[in-house]
Amino acid sequence: MTPEPYDVIDRDVLVIGAGGAGMRAAIAAAEAGCSVAVFTKSLLGKAHTVMAEGGIAAGLGNVDADDSWEVHFADTMLGGQLLNNWRMVELYAHEVVDRVYELERWGGLFDRTPDGRIMQRAFGAHSWKRLAHVGDRTGLELIRTLQDRMVHTPGADVFMEYTLTALLKDGDRVSGAIGYNRNDGRFVVVRCGAVVLGSGGWGRMYRYTSNSWESTGDGAAIAYDAGADLLDMEFVQFHPTGMVWPPGARGILVTEAVRGEGGLLFNSEGARFMLEYDPVKKELSSRDVVARSIYKEVKAGRGSPHGGAFLDVRHLGAERIKRKLPSMYEQFHALASIDITRQPMEVGPTIHYTMGGVRVDAETGATTVAGLYAGGEVAGGLHGANRLGGNSLGDILVFGLRAGAAAADFAMSRRREPKNIDERQVTQEQQALLRPLDQGENGASPGENPYKLHEELQAVMQDDAGIGRSEESLQRALAAIQELRARAAHMRVSGGRVLNPGWHTCRDVSNMLTISEAIVRCALERRESRGSQWRFDHLDQSEELGQVNFVSRRDGEAMRVEAVPLEPLPERLRPLLERSRFYDPAKLPKGYMTARPARAGRKAG
Repeated sequence: MTPEPYDVIDRDVLVIGAGGAGMRAAIAAAEAGCSVAVFTKSLLGKAHTVMAEGGIAAGLGNVDADDSWEVHFADTMLGGQLLNNWRMVELYAHEVVDRVYELERWGGLFDRTPDGRIMQRAFGAHSWKRLAHVGDRTGLELIRTLQDRMVHTPGADVFMEYTLTALLKDGDRVSGAIGYNRNDGRFVVVRCGAVVLGSGGWGRMYRYTSNSWESTGDGAAIAYDAGADLLDMEFVQFHPTGMVWPPGARGILVTEAVRGEGGLLFNSEGARFMLEYDPVKKELSSRDVVARSIYKEVKAGRGSPHGGAFLDVRHLGAERIKRKLPSMYEQFHALASIDITRQPMEVGPTIHYTMGGVRVDAETGATTVAGLYAGGEVAGGLHGANRLGGNSLGDILVFGLRAGAAAADFAMSRRREPKNIDERQVTQEQQALLRPLDQGENGASPGENPYKLHEELQAVMQDDAGIGRSEESLQRALAAIQELRARAAHMRVSGGRVLNPGWHTCRDVSNMLTISEAIVRCALERRESRGSQWRFDHLDQSEELGQVNFVSRRDGEAMRVEAVPLEPLPERLRPLLERSRFYDPAKLPKGYMTARPARAGRKAG
């Protein structure tokens, strides 16, 4: 088969994704003198970043003067159960302060203290009031500010409603990408010197999720296919508070800002159950703890009528609720006919975020494939086993900038080299994309329905690889994923390439199957309960597993998982852990505060 016609776009840097990480990377690369193409599945300004509502965690010390980057570092490491990449955490805690003030200079409108400084609120497992916020619409304000900056930055062009489906390589180096226009199906090839993934996370393979339709793991899946490592894939975050009623709204996020402003959780018996599960941090415990606590209350028969818990803010008063939580007030009024100034909300755990992602270098965001960089939720390492609320918006700013700047350096150093595109790779990807449209000789469509496969995958992941897991459930999930992958090879849809959502779904399903397999395989190897990983058959933490990350990588057509030793925390950073209000030396892994020799990685059995 000769290649189908395709458009060609030449740029120094290609950015995949137009959320916070993608736009911050594009700004950095363009300001470095590069020509930049930003591709997004959706429309500019509609990225899933808007769902990060509560604030940006940064040790400004505007409300609590004892806060600092050092305390933020300690809280993040301890919240991540010490599986974090310590250098990423150090860079993040240092630089997020500058990124917040930069956003303010660019026009970000934060809530203010009485003396005019940026206001900060409390969030779970943070030692101090740390989240700079704009009511409960912080992500939207961040997107608005970055969008305005990017469209006024010379050299950055945006291509909306495109899906990029594969990275193209010249030898061992990424040289571009191929995809198509979602409206007319026309193929596009981007030739570039470097690629930045800012494509966000995944959650659409679960039945109940706060994630928008774009979150199908595209960036991580195409990076994996190109040879990049995936890190910490077992750690998927269940946000403790999503809507549970009505059914059409189930999973929609109820921001942690509700609890940050003083919201309280009650069971059906009127008991404030977080006083039992975490008497110190209570409702502001880490997300994994609160999510499991709600789950346990429901399983014990003390759940709300629709299978959740009650989140109550009535004691705050109507004026404060409408001023500090306007989106939540409007959301429950519009979707559930609930007035949260007069009635409690029903909430329950919902898939919200992934701690895992593409394995990157802390300083540059470079992946294990030359010319490929990643920042934000698509990249792993910063959050360890559990992300603290508010660290996601800072993550996209800090590491979006670093990935964009490093990609610009890489591309500019190779400007004189030819940007070779392998037509064989283009043809192979076109054939794979067009296969679901092949109706056979008689024009019938006997193959698998992608929507049905997606629905079955959601059931598998929700029921067998969800908030609670076991060897039996995970093995069952893995077998189901392998069966679904075999069936996915025979997906068929009717119609052509123009405005065909079924055709789009075929590639989404393939990507979600890749990500789901990585989640399940890593969860099987981590035979312990740590952070968001809750194993019913391994409730305790393992000293050995507390010293390794799990890495997924492609081995031919198979996926292999390897245990990779953590890099020891440097002597200079160890005392900082004690600055967290939640520091407990008894809970540290044995020997964690002493240097450990690096060990060779081992293959998971």
